[in-house]
Amino acid sequence: MKGLIKKIEKVKPFFEKLSRNIYLRSIKDGFIAGMPVVLFSSIFLLIAFVPNAFGFKWSDKTVELLMKPYNYSMGILGILVAGTTAKALTDSMNRNMGSNNQMNFMSTMLAAMVGFLLLSADPSKDGGFLSSYMGTKGLIAAFLAAFLTVNVYKVCFKNNVTIKMPGEVPPNISKVFKDLIPFSISIVILYGLDILVHNYAGKNVAESISILLAPLFKAADGYLGLTIIFGAYAFFWFIGIHGPSIVEPAIAAVLYTNAEVNLGLMQAGQHADKVITAGTQMFIVTMGGTGATLVVPFIFMWLAKSKRNKVVGRASVVPTFFGVNEPILFGGPLVLNPIFFVPFILAPIVNVWIFKFFVDTLKMNSFTANLPWTTPAPIGMLLGLNFQFLAIILIFVLIVVDVLIYYPFFRIYDQQILEEEIKGKSEESSNLEKKVNANFDTKKAKDVISKKKEVMSDSLINEHVEVLVLCAGGGTSGLLSNALNKAAKEHGVSVNAVADSYGAHRDILKNFDLVVLAPQVASNYEDIKKETDALGIKLVKTEGAEYISLSRDGLASLKFVKESLNK
Repeated sequence: MKGLIKKIEKVKPFFEKLSRNIYLRSIKDGFIAGMPVVLFSSIFLLIAFVPNAFGFKWSDKTVELLMKPYNYSMGILGILVAGTTAKALTDSMNRNMGSNNQMNFMSTMLAAMVGFLLLSADPSKDGGFLSSYMGTKGLIAAFLAAFLTVNVYKVCFKNNVTIKMPGEVPPNISKVFKDLIPFSISIVILYGLDILVHNYAGKNVAESISILLAPLFKAADGYLGLTIIFGAYAFFWFIGIHGPSIVEPAIAAVLYTNAEVNLGLMQAGQHADKVITAGTQMFIVTMGGTGATLVVPFIFMWLAKSKRNKVVGRASVVPTFFGVNEPILFGGPLVLNPIFFVPFILAPIVNVWIFKFFVDTLKMNSFTANLPWTTPAPIGMLLGLNFQFLAIILIFVLIVVDVLIYYPFFRIYDQQILEEEIKGKSEESSNLEKKVNANFDTKKAKDVISKKKEVMSDSLINEHVEVLVLCAGGGTSGLLSNALNKAAKEHGVSVNAVADSYGAHRDILKNFDLVVLAPQVASNYEDIKKETDALGIKLVKTEGAEYISLSRDGLASLKFVKESLNK
Protein backbone atom coordinates (compact mmCIF):
# COMPACT_ATOMS: atom_id res chain seq x y z
CA MET A 1 0.00 0.00 0.00
CA LYS A 2 2.78 2.42 0.89
CA GLY A 3 4.53 1.64 -2.39
CA LEU A 4 1.33 2.35 -4.31
CA ILE A 5 0.89 5.70 -2.59
CA LYS A 6 4.50 6.67 -3.36
CA LYS A 7 3.86 5.96 -7.04
CA ILE A 8 0.65 7.99 -6.92
CA GLU A 9 2.49 10.94 -5.36
CA LYS A 10 4.91 11.04 -8.31
CA VAL A 11 2.10 11.96 -10.72
CA LYS A 12 0.68 14.63 -8.41
CA PRO A 13 2.32 17.54 -10.32
CA PHE A 14 0.59 16.45 -13.53
CA PHE A 15 -2.84 16.44 -11.90
CA GLU A 16 -2.15 19.77 -10.21
CA LYS A 17 -1.41 21.24 -13.62
CA LEU A 18 -4.60 19.69 -15.00
CA SER A 19 -6.67 21.22 -12.19
CA ARG A 20 -5.35 24.65 -13.22
CA ASN A 21 -6.43 24.30 -16.86
CA ILE A 22 -8.15 27.56 -17.76
CA TYR A 23 -10.94 25.86 -19.73
CA LEU A 24 -11.87 23.48 -16.91
CA ARG A 25 -11.57 26.35 -14.46
CA SER A 26 -13.81 28.62 -16.55
CA ILE A 27 -16.54 25.95 -16.69
CA LYS A 28 -16.41 25.58 -12.91
CA ASP A 29 -16.31 29.35 -12.31
CA GLY A 30 -19.10 29.88 -14.84
CA PHE A 31 -21.30 27.44 -12.95
CA ILE A 32 -20.48 29.03 -9.60
CA ALA A 33 -21.58 32.39 -10.99
CA GLY A 34 -24.83 30.82 -12.19
CA MET A 35 -25.64 29.01 -8.94
CA PRO A 36 -28.08 31.67 -7.66
CA VAL A 37 -30.25 30.87 -10.69
CA VAL A 38 -30.07 27.14 -10.02
CA LEU A 39 -30.88 27.48 -6.31
CA PHE A 40 -33.64 30.04 -6.87
CA SER A 41 -35.38 27.82 -9.41
CA SER A 42 -35.17 24.80 -7.10
CA ILE A 43 -37.27 26.59 -4.47
CA PHE A 44 -40.25 26.52 -6.82
CA LEU A 45 -39.64 22.86 -7.66
CA LEU A 46 -39.73 21.95 -3.98
CA ILE A 47 -42.93 23.94 -3.40
CA ALA A 48 -44.56 22.38 -6.45
CA PHE A 49 -43.71 18.71 -5.87
CA VAL A 50 -42.63 17.99 -2.28
CA PRO A 51 -46.28 18.12 -1.05
CA ASN A 52 -46.96 15.12 -3.32
CA ALA A 53 -45.05 12.93 -0.84
CA PHE A 54 -47.64 13.79 1.82
CA GLY A 55 -50.65 13.07 -0.38
CA PHE A 56 -51.34 16.67 -1.37
CA LYS A 57 -51.29 17.80 -5.00
CA TRP A 58 -51.61 21.31 -6.34
CA SER A 59 -54.03 21.95 -9.18
CA ASP A 60 -52.59 21.99 -12.69
CA LYS A 61 -53.02 25.78 -12.84
CA THR A 62 -51.12 26.25 -9.56
CA VAL A 63 -48.31 23.97 -10.75
CA GLU A 64 -48.15 25.99 -13.95
CA LEU A 65 -47.83 29.22 -11.94
CA LEU A 66 -45.12 27.72 -9.71
CA MET A 67 -43.17 26.39 -12.67
CA LYS A 68 -43.07 29.68 -14.58
CA PRO A 69 -40.20 31.12 -12.47
CA TYR A 70 -38.38 27.79 -12.89
CA ASN A 71 -38.81 27.75 -16.67
CA TYR A 72 -37.56 31.32 -17.04
CA SER A 73 -34.53 30.82 -14.77
CA MET A 74 -33.34 27.20 -14.96
CA GLY A 75 -34.94 26.97 -18.39
CA ILE A 76 -32.48 29.52 -19.80
CA LEU A 77 -29.44 28.37 -17.80
CA GLY A 78 -27.57 27.60 -21.01
CA ILE A 79 -27.59 31.18 -22.26
CA LEU A 80 -26.59 32.48 -18.82
CA VAL A 81 -23.73 29.99 -18.42
CA ALA A 82 -22.49 30.82 -21.92
CA GLY A 83 -22.00 34.38 -20.67
CA THR A 84 -20.52 33.56 -17.25
CA THR A 85 -18.14 30.97 -18.73
CA ALA A 86 -16.97 33.48 -21.33
CA LYS A 87 -16.40 36.02 -18.59
CA ALA A 88 -14.36 33.57 -16.50
CA LEU A 89 -12.24 32.52 -19.50
CA THR A 90 -11.71 36.15 -20.50
CA ASP A 91 -10.42 36.95 -17.00
CA SER A 92 -8.01 34.01 -17.14
CA MET A 93 -6.64 34.93 -20.57
CA ASN A 94 -6.34 38.60 -19.65
CA ARG A 95 -3.62 37.67 -17.15
CA ASN A 96 -1.29 37.11 -20.07
CA MET A 97 -2.45 40.07 -22.16
CA GLY A 98 -0.83 43.47 -21.96
CA SER A 99 -2.29 45.92 -19.46
CA ASN A 100 -3.23 48.21 -22.37
CA ASN A 101 -4.70 45.40 -24.43
CA GLN A 102 -7.22 43.75 -22.10
CA MET A 103 -10.24 42.03 -23.58
CA ASN A 104 -13.58 43.49 -22.52
CA PHE A 105 -15.40 40.69 -20.65
CA MET A 106 -18.76 42.41 -21.17
CA SER A 107 -18.25 42.16 -24.91
CA THR A 108 -17.15 38.51 -24.84
CA MET A 109 -20.13 37.67 -22.61
CA LEU A 110 -22.58 39.25 -25.06
CA ALA A 111 -20.95 37.59 -28.05
CA ALA A 112 -21.04 34.17 -26.37
CA MET A 113 -24.70 34.57 -25.43
CA VAL A 114 -25.71 35.67 -28.94
CA GLY A 115 -23.63 32.85 -30.43
CA PHE A 116 -25.27 30.33 -28.10
CA LEU A 117 -28.73 31.44 -29.23
CA LEU A 118 -27.70 30.77 -32.83
CA LEU A 119 -26.54 27.27 -31.83
CA SER A 120 -29.56 26.31 -29.72
CA ALA A 121 -32.73 28.18 -30.73
CA ASP A 122 -34.85 27.57 -33.83
CA PRO A 123 -37.76 29.68 -35.18
CA SER A 124 -41.22 28.36 -34.42
CA LYS A 125 -44.35 28.44 -36.56
CA ASP A 126 -45.94 30.90 -34.14
CA GLY A 127 -43.38 33.60 -34.82
CA GLY A 128 -41.31 33.01 -31.67
CA PHE A 129 -38.49 30.56 -31.21
CA LEU A 130 -38.15 27.05 -29.84
CA SER A 131 -36.14 27.19 -26.62
CA SER A 132 -36.00 23.60 -25.35
CA TYR A 133 -32.18 23.59 -25.68
CA MET A 134 -31.60 26.94 -24.01
CA GLY A 135 -31.51 25.30 -20.58
CA THR A 136 -29.36 22.45 -19.27
CA LYS A 137 -29.73 20.45 -22.49
CA GLY A 138 -27.69 23.09 -24.29
CA LEU A 139 -24.83 23.42 -21.80
CA ILE A 140 -22.17 21.87 -24.02
CA ALA A 141 -23.15 24.23 -26.83
CA ALA A 142 -22.87 27.05 -24.28
CA PHE A 143 -19.28 26.03 -23.47
CA LEU A 144 -18.50 25.78 -27.19
CA ALA A 145 -19.83 29.30 -27.81
CA ALA A 146 -17.87 30.71 -24.86
CA PHE A 147 -14.57 29.03 -25.76
CA LEU A 148 -14.71 29.95 -29.44
CA THR A 149 -15.74 33.54 -28.76
CA VAL A 150 -12.98 34.28 -26.26
CA ASN A 151 -10.32 32.69 -28.46
CA VAL A 152 -11.44 34.78 -31.45
CA TYR A 153 -11.15 37.91 -29.31
CA LYS A 154 -7.71 36.82 -28.11
CA VAL A 155 -6.41 36.29 -31.66
CA CYS A 156 -7.85 39.62 -32.83
CA PHE A 157 -6.47 41.58 -29.89
CA LYS A 158 -3.02 40.00 -30.08
CA ASN A 159 -2.78 40.69 -33.80
CA ASN A 160 -4.39 44.15 -33.64
CA VAL A 161 -7.31 43.07 -35.84
CA THR A 162 -9.49 45.82 -34.43
CA ILE A 163 -10.83 49.23 -35.39
CA LYS A 164 -8.65 51.95 -33.90
CA MET A 165 -10.17 55.32 -33.29
CA PRO A 166 -8.33 58.67 -33.06
CA GLY A 167 -7.08 59.71 -29.64
CA GLU A 168 -9.71 62.45 -29.43
CA VAL A 169 -12.50 59.86 -29.29
CA PRO A 170 -13.64 59.05 -25.70
CA PRO A 171 -12.34 55.69 -24.40
CA ASN A 172 -15.81 54.18 -23.95
CA ILE A 173 -16.62 54.89 -27.61
CA SER A 174 -13.24 53.57 -28.78
CA LYS A 175 -13.81 50.34 -26.86
CA VAL A 176 -17.05 49.70 -28.74
CA PHE A 177 -15.31 49.94 -32.10
CA LYS A 178 -12.34 47.90 -30.87
CA ASP A 179 -14.73 45.05 -30.01
CA LEU A 180 -16.72 45.25 -33.25
CA ILE A 181 -14.48 43.06 -35.46
CA PRO A 182 -13.91 40.18 -32.97
CA PHE A 183 -17.59 40.29 -31.99
CA SER A 184 -18.64 40.02 -35.65
CA ILE A 185 -16.15 37.27 -36.48
CA SER A 186 -17.29 35.20 -33.47
CA ILE A 187 -20.95 35.43 -34.41
CA VAL A 188 -20.33 34.69 -38.10
CA ILE A 189 -18.27 31.58 -37.26
CA LEU A 190 -20.89 30.25 -34.84
CA TYR A 191 -23.72 31.01 -37.26
CA GLY A 192 -21.79 29.29 -40.06
CA LEU A 193 -21.36 26.25 -37.81
CA ASP A 194 -25.09 26.20 -37.13
CA ILE A 195 -25.92 26.40 -40.85
CA LEU A 196 -23.48 23.59 -41.60
CA VAL A 197 -24.88 21.28 -38.91
CA HIS A 198 -28.47 22.06 -39.96
CA ASN A 199 -27.68 21.10 -43.54
CA TYR A 200 -26.09 17.78 -42.61
CA ALA A 201 -28.04 16.75 -39.51
CA GLY A 202 -31.30 18.64 -39.88
CA LYS A 203 -31.04 19.86 -36.29
CA ASN A 204 -29.35 22.71 -34.49
CA VAL A 205 -25.92 22.32 -32.91
CA ALA A 206 -27.15 21.98 -29.33
CA GLU A 207 -29.59 19.20 -30.19
CA SER A 208 -27.05 17.45 -32.41
CA ILE A 209 -24.47 17.45 -29.61
CA SER A 210 -27.06 16.06 -27.21
CA ILE A 211 -27.90 13.19 -29.60
CA LEU A 212 -24.21 12.52 -30.35
CA LEU A 213 -23.26 12.31 -26.67
CA ALA A 214 -26.33 10.37 -25.51
CA PRO A 215 -24.44 7.02 -25.47
CA LEU A 216 -21.68 8.62 -23.39
CA PHE A 217 -24.22 10.03 -20.93
CA LYS A 218 -25.82 6.60 -20.68
CA ALA A 219 -22.46 4.94 -20.03
CA ALA A 220 -21.67 7.50 -17.34
CA ASP A 221 -24.93 6.56 -15.62
CA GLY A 222 -23.89 2.88 -15.43
CA TYR A 223 -22.06 1.14 -12.59
CA LEU A 224 -18.66 1.33 -14.31
CA GLY A 225 -19.06 4.97 -15.29
CA LEU A 226 -20.18 5.94 -11.80
CA THR A 227 -17.23 4.07 -10.29
CA ILE A 228 -14.67 5.81 -12.48
CA ILE A 229 -16.15 9.29 -12.11
CA PHE A 230 -16.77 9.34 -8.38
CA GLY A 231 -13.79 7.21 -7.49
CA ALA A 232 -11.68 9.91 -9.16
CA TYR A 233 -13.18 12.56 -6.87
CA ALA A 234 -11.82 10.77 -3.79
CA PHE A 235 -8.58 9.64 -5.42
CA PHE A 236 -7.49 13.17 -6.29
CA TRP A 237 -8.37 14.53 -2.85
CA PHE A 238 -6.44 11.70 -1.18
CA ILE A 239 -3.24 12.87 -2.85
CA GLY A 240 -3.98 16.48 -1.95
CA ILE A 241 -5.65 17.82 -5.11
CA HIS A 242 -9.17 19.24 -5.14
CA GLY A 243 -10.88 16.47 -7.12
CA PRO A 244 -13.98 18.40 -8.23
CA SER A 245 -11.73 20.96 -9.96
CA ILE A 246 -10.69 18.22 -12.38
CA VAL A 247 -13.70 15.93 -12.61
CA GLU A 248 -16.72 18.19 -12.17
CA PRO A 249 -16.19 20.46 -15.22
CA ALA A 250 -15.99 17.36 -17.41
CA ILE A 251 -19.38 16.09 -16.23
CA ALA A 252 -21.12 19.39 -15.39
CA ALA A 253 -23.42 19.18 -18.40
CA VAL A 254 -24.69 15.71 -17.58
CA LEU A 255 -25.07 16.51 -13.86
CA TYR A 256 -27.54 19.31 -14.49
CA THR A 257 -29.11 17.92 -17.66
CA ASN A 258 -30.10 14.68 -15.91
CA ALA A 259 -31.78 16.54 -13.07
CA GLU A 260 -33.99 18.34 -15.59
CA VAL A 261 -34.66 15.09 -17.46
CA ASN A 262 -35.70 13.50 -14.16
CA LEU A 263 -38.08 16.37 -13.53
CA GLY A 264 -39.69 15.91 -16.93
CA LEU A 265 -40.08 12.18 -16.34
CA MET A 266 -41.61 12.74 -12.91
CA GLN A 267 -44.06 15.34 -14.27
CA ALA A 268 -45.10 12.85 -16.94
CA GLY A 269 -45.78 10.21 -14.26
CA GLN A 270 -42.78 8.13 -15.33
CA HIS A 271 -39.80 6.80 -13.40
CA ALA A 272 -37.08 9.45 -12.91
CA ASP A 273 -34.16 7.06 -13.39
CA LYS A 274 -31.11 9.23 -14.18
CA VAL A 275 -28.62 8.54 -11.38
CA ILE A 276 -25.76 10.90 -12.15
CA THR A 277 -26.99 14.33 -11.00
CA ALA A 278 -25.65 17.21 -8.94
CA GLY A 279 -27.67 15.94 -5.97
CA THR A 280 -26.05 12.51 -6.28
CA GLN A 281 -22.61 14.08 -6.27
CA MET A 282 -23.27 16.42 -3.32
CA PHE A 283 -25.37 14.28 -0.99
CA ILE A 284 -24.70 10.63 -1.89
CA VAL A 285 -21.12 10.43 -3.11
CA THR A 286 -19.64 13.26 -1.05
CA MET A 287 -21.92 12.81 1.93
CA GLY A 288 -20.14 14.95 4.49
CA GLY A 289 -17.44 15.91 2.00
CA THR A 290 -15.19 14.04 -0.41
CA GLY A 291 -14.61 10.49 0.82
CA ALA A 292 -18.17 10.25 2.21
CA THR A 293 -16.80 11.35 5.58
CA LEU A 294 -20.06 12.29 7.35
CA VAL A 295 -19.71 9.36 9.77
CA VAL A 296 -15.95 9.65 10.34
CA PRO A 297 -15.89 12.47 12.94
CA PHE A 298 -18.56 10.63 14.93
CA ILE A 299 -16.49 7.45 14.81
CA PHE A 300 -13.43 9.39 16.00
CA MET A 301 -15.42 11.16 18.72
CA TRP A 302 -17.45 8.24 20.10
CA LEU A 303 -15.40 5.11 19.39
CA ALA A 304 -11.77 6.25 19.74
CA LYS A 305 -9.74 5.05 22.69
CA SER A 306 -6.96 7.57 22.06
CA LYS A 307 -7.45 11.08 23.45
CA ARG A 308 -6.02 12.66 20.30
CA ASN A 309 -8.56 11.05 17.99
CA LYS A 310 -11.44 12.00 20.30
CA VAL A 311 -10.35 15.64 20.16
CA VAL A 312 -10.01 15.54 16.35
CA GLY A 313 -13.48 14.03 16.08
CA ARG A 314 -15.14 16.64 18.30
CA ALA A 315 -13.47 19.49 16.40
CA SER A 316 -14.57 18.09 13.02
CA VAL A 317 -18.20 17.13 13.59
CA VAL A 318 -19.94 20.44 12.92
CA PRO A 319 -18.07 21.55 9.75
CA THR A 320 -18.23 18.03 8.27
CA PHE A 321 -21.98 17.93 8.87
CA PHE A 322 -22.21 20.91 6.50
CA GLY A 323 -19.89 19.35 3.91
CA VAL A 324 -16.67 21.13 5.00
CA ASN A 325 -14.48 18.15 5.89
CA GLU A 326 -10.95 19.60 5.81
CA PRO A 327 -10.68 19.43 9.64
CA ILE A 328 -10.96 15.63 9.56
CA LEU A 329 -9.05 15.26 6.28
CA PHE A 330 -5.96 17.01 7.63
CA GLY A 331 -6.59 16.61 11.34
CA GLY A 332 -6.96 12.82 11.23
CA PRO A 333 -5.21 12.80 8.91
CA LEU A 334 -7.12 10.83 6.27
CA VAL A 335 -5.28 12.16 3.22
CA LEU A 336 -1.95 10.49 2.43
CA ASN A 337 -2.59 8.07 5.29
CA PRO A 338 -2.15 4.51 3.90
CA ILE A 339 -4.55 3.12 6.49
CA PHE A 340 -7.47 5.16 5.12
CA PHE A 341 -6.72 4.82 1.40
CA VAL A 342 -9.19 1.96 0.85
CA PRO A 343 -12.21 3.34 2.78
CA PHE A 344 -11.67 6.86 1.45
CA ILE A 345 -11.97 5.62 -2.15
CA LEU A 346 -14.41 2.78 -1.50
CA ALA A 347 -17.11 4.52 0.57
CA PRO A 348 -18.16 7.02 -2.15
CA ILE A 349 -18.26 4.27 -4.77
CA VAL A 350 -20.35 1.94 -2.61
CA ASN A 351 -22.68 4.84 -1.76
CA VAL A 352 -23.44 5.55 -5.41
CA TRP A 353 -23.87 1.81 -6.12
CA ILE A 354 -26.45 1.59 -3.35
CA PHE A 355 -28.21 4.69 -4.65
CA LYS A 356 -28.32 3.21 -8.16
CA PHE A 357 -29.80 0.01 -6.71
CA PHE A 358 -32.53 2.04 -5.02
CA VAL A 359 -33.28 3.85 -8.29
CA ASP A 360 -32.99 0.94 -10.74
CA THR A 361 -34.31 -1.96 -8.67
CA LEU A 362 -36.52 -0.41 -6.00
CA LYS A 363 -37.80 2.22 -8.49
CA MET A 364 -37.13 5.24 -6.30
CA ASN A 365 -37.15 8.50 -8.27
CA SER A 366 -33.74 10.13 -8.57
CA PHE A 367 -32.88 13.78 -7.81
CA THR A 368 -34.96 16.46 -9.54
CA ALA A 369 -33.95 19.55 -7.51
CA ASN A 370 -30.58 21.22 -6.98
CA LEU A 371 -29.74 22.45 -3.47
CA PRO A 372 -26.77 24.28 -1.91
CA TRP A 373 -23.81 21.95 -1.40
CA THR A 374 -23.56 23.05 2.24
CA THR A 375 -26.98 21.52 2.99
CA PRO A 376 -26.41 18.64 5.46
CA ALA A 377 -26.49 15.45 3.40
CA PRO A 378 -29.50 13.76 5.10
CA ILE A 379 -31.59 16.92 4.64
CA GLY A 380 -30.32 17.34 1.07
CA MET A 381 -31.35 13.77 0.26
CA LEU A 382 -34.84 14.22 1.69
CA LEU A 383 -35.49 17.50 -0.13
CA GLY A 384 -33.79 16.55 -3.40
CA LEU A 385 -35.63 13.22 -3.51
CA ASN A 386 -38.98 14.86 -2.69
CA PHE A 387 -39.43 13.17 0.71
CA GLN A 388 -39.91 9.71 -0.76
CA PHE A 389 -40.19 6.99 1.89
CA LEU A 390 -37.36 5.08 0.23
CA ALA A 391 -35.16 8.17 0.66
CA ILE A 392 -35.49 7.87 4.44
CA ILE A 393 -34.44 4.22 4.28
CA LEU A 394 -31.57 5.17 1.96
CA ILE A 395 -30.18 7.66 4.50
CA PHE A 396 -29.96 5.03 7.23
CA VAL A 397 -28.52 2.40 4.87
CA LEU A 398 -25.75 4.75 3.70
CA ILE A 399 -24.83 5.75 7.25
CA VAL A 400 -24.63 2.13 8.40
CA VAL A 401 -22.64 1.02 5.36
CA ASP A 402 -20.16 3.89 5.65
CA VAL A 403 -19.60 3.10 9.32
CA LEU A 404 -18.95 -0.55 8.42
CA ILE A 405 -16.49 0.49 5.71
CA TYR A 406 -14.52 2.97 7.82
CA TYR A 407 -14.65 1.28 11.24
CA PRO A 408 -12.15 -1.61 10.70
CA PHE A 409 -9.54 0.76 9.32
CA PHE A 410 -10.24 3.26 12.06
CA ARG A 411 -9.67 0.58 14.74
CA ILE A 412 -6.23 -0.13 13.30
CA TYR A 413 -5.37 3.57 13.21
CA ASP A 414 -6.79 4.30 16.66
CA GLN A 415 -4.81 1.42 18.17
CA GLN A 416 -1.67 2.81 16.56
CA ILE A 417 -2.28 6.29 17.98
CA LEU A 418 -3.17 4.85 21.40
CA GLU A 419 0.11 2.95 21.54
CA GLU A 420 1.96 6.13 20.61
CA GLU A 421 0.23 7.98 23.43
CA ILE A 422 1.25 5.28 25.88
CA LYS A 423 4.81 4.64 24.68
CA GLY A 424 5.65 7.91 22.95
CA LYS A 425 5.86 8.60 19.20
CA SER A 426 6.85 5.63 17.12
CA GLU A 427 9.03 5.73 14.05
CA GLU A 428 5.98 4.83 11.92
CA SER A 429 4.07 7.85 13.20
CA SER A 430 7.02 10.11 12.56
CA ASN A 431 7.24 8.90 8.98
CA LEU A 432 3.53 9.64 8.39
CA GLU A 433 3.90 13.05 9.97
CA LYS A 434 6.89 13.82 7.75
CA LYS A 435 4.90 12.80 4.67
CA VAL A 436 1.93 15.00 5.59
CA ASN A 437 4.28 17.86 6.39
CA ALA A 438 6.09 17.47 3.08
CA ASN A 439 2.88 17.50 1.06
CA PHE A 440 0.85 19.99 3.04
CA ASP A 441 3.46 22.39 4.46
CA THR A 442 2.48 22.34 8.15
CA LYS A 443 5.73 23.96 9.31
CA LYS A 444 4.28 27.48 9.25
CA ALA A 445 1.41 26.44 11.50
CA LYS A 446 3.74 24.76 13.99
CA ASP A 447 5.98 27.80 14.07
CA VAL A 448 2.99 30.01 14.74
CA ILE A 449 1.60 27.75 17.43
CA SER A 450 4.97 27.35 19.16
CA LYS A 451 5.20 31.12 19.47
CA LYS A 452 1.63 31.53 20.71
CA LYS A 453 2.75 32.35 24.24
CA GLU A 454 4.76 35.35 23.14
CA VAL A 455 3.62 38.81 24.20
CA MET A 456 0.17 39.49 22.68
CA SER A 457 1.18 42.85 21.29
CA ASP A 458 3.61 41.11 18.95
CA SER A 459 0.65 39.43 17.24
CA LEU A 460 -1.48 42.50 16.88
CA ILE A 461 -1.78 44.65 13.76
CA ASN A 462 -1.62 48.43 14.06
CA GLU A 463 -3.43 49.33 10.84
CA HIS A 464 -6.68 48.30 9.16
CA VAL A 465 -6.29 45.19 7.02
CA GLU A 466 -8.77 43.64 4.59
CA VAL A 467 -8.20 39.89 4.13
CA LEU A 468 -9.75 37.72 1.43
CA VAL A 469 -9.73 33.96 2.05
CA LEU A 470 -10.37 31.80 -1.01
CA CYS A 471 -11.28 28.13 -1.33
CA ALA A 472 -13.06 26.09 -4.01
CA GLY A 473 -16.66 26.69 -2.99
CA GLY A 474 -16.67 29.37 -0.30
CA GLY A 475 -17.22 26.96 2.61
CA THR A 476 -13.75 26.02 3.81
CA SER A 477 -12.61 29.64 3.50
CA GLY A 478 -15.24 30.53 6.10
CA LEU A 479 -13.34 28.58 8.77
CA LEU A 480 -10.35 30.93 8.67
CA SER A 481 -12.26 34.14 7.95
CA ASN A 482 -14.54 33.49 10.94
CA ALA A 483 -11.55 32.80 13.18
CA LEU A 484 -9.87 36.02 12.05
CA ASN A 485 -12.97 38.17 12.54
CA LYS A 486 -13.66 36.70 15.97
CA ALA A 487 -10.06 37.17 17.12
CA ALA A 488 -9.93 40.71 15.73
CA LYS A 489 -13.03 41.63 17.72
CA GLU A 490 -11.71 40.01 20.90
CA HIS A 491 -8.32 41.74 20.74
CA GLY A 492 -9.47 45.05 19.33
CA VAL A 493 -7.59 44.65 16.04
CA SER A 494 -8.80 46.32 12.84
CA VAL A 495 -8.90 43.24 10.62
CA ASN A 496 -11.83 42.34 8.39
CA ALA A 497 -11.82 38.93 6.69
CA VAL A 498 -14.09 37.82 3.86
CA ALA A 499 -14.58 34.27 2.59
CA ASP A 500 -15.22 33.55 -1.10
CA SER A 501 -14.59 30.98 -3.82
CA TYR A 502 -11.67 31.03 -6.22
CA GLY A 503 -12.87 32.36 -9.56
CA ALA A 504 -15.48 34.63 -8.01
CA HIS A 505 -12.75 36.86 -6.57
CA ARG A 506 -11.69 38.88 -9.60
CA ASP A 507 -14.25 41.67 -9.36
CA ILE A 508 -13.57 42.28 -5.65
CA LEU A 509 -9.83 41.57 -5.50
CA LYS A 510 -8.80 45.22 -5.54
CA ASN A 511 -10.57 45.80 -2.21
CA PHE A 512 -8.14 43.66 -0.19
CA ASP A 513 -4.65 43.93 1.27
CA LEU A 514 -3.98 40.20 1.68
CA VAL A 515 -5.29 37.11 -0.11
CA VAL A 516 -5.04 33.71 1.59
CA LEU A 517 -5.47 30.55 -0.48
CA ALA A 518 -7.00 27.57 1.34
CA PRO A 519 -5.49 24.10 0.70
CA GLN A 520 -8.04 23.26 -2.01
CA VAL A 521 -6.85 26.03 -4.30
CA ALA A 522 -3.20 26.37 -3.26
CA SER A 523 -2.11 24.94 -6.62
CA ASN A 524 -3.47 28.11 -8.27
CA TYR A 525 -0.90 30.28 -6.50
CA GLU A 526 1.12 31.16 -9.61
CA ASP A 527 -2.03 32.04 -11.58
CA ILE A 528 -3.55 34.42 -9.07
CA LYS A 529 -0.13 35.90 -8.22
CA LYS A 530 -0.19 37.65 -11.58
CA GLU A 531 -3.38 39.41 -10.49
CA THR A 532 -2.29 40.27 -6.95
CA ASP A 533 1.14 41.50 -8.06
CA ALA A 534 -0.47 43.85 -10.57
CA LEU A 535 -2.58 45.33 -7.77
CA GLY A 536 0.16 45.38 -5.13
CA ILE A 537 -1.68 42.86 -2.93
CA LYS A 538 0.07 40.32 -0.73
CA LEU A 539 -0.66 36.67 -1.52
CA VAL A 540 -0.02 33.61 0.61
CA LYS A 541 -1.02 29.97 0.22
CA THR A 542 -1.71 27.49 2.98
CA GLU A 543 -1.45 23.73 2.94
CA GLY A 544 -3.11 20.97 4.91
CA ALA A 545 -2.86 21.01 8.68
CA GLU A 546 -1.51 24.56 8.63
CA TYR A 547 -4.87 25.92 7.53
CA ILE A 548 -6.84 23.86 10.05
CA SER A 549 -4.52 24.88 12.89
CA LEU A 550 -4.89 28.56 12.05
CA SER A 551 -8.67 28.31 11.75
CA ARG A 552 -8.79 26.95 15.31
CA ASP A 553 -6.47 29.55 16.83
CA GLY A 554 -7.59 33.15 16.44
CA LEU A 555 -4.45 34.72 17.90
CA ALA A 556 -2.24 32.54 15.71
CA SER A 557 -4.29 33.52 12.65
CA LEU A 558 -3.77 37.22 13.45
CA LYS A 559 -0.04 36.63 13.80
CA PHE A 560 -0.09 34.75 10.50
CA VAL A 561 -1.72 37.76 8.80
CA LYS A 562 0.86 40.13 10.26
CA GLU A 563 3.79 37.94 9.19
CA SER A 564 2.31 37.51 5.70
CA LEU A 565 1.97 41.28 5.27
CA ASN A 566 5.56 41.85 6.41
CA LYS A 567 7.10 39.40 3.94
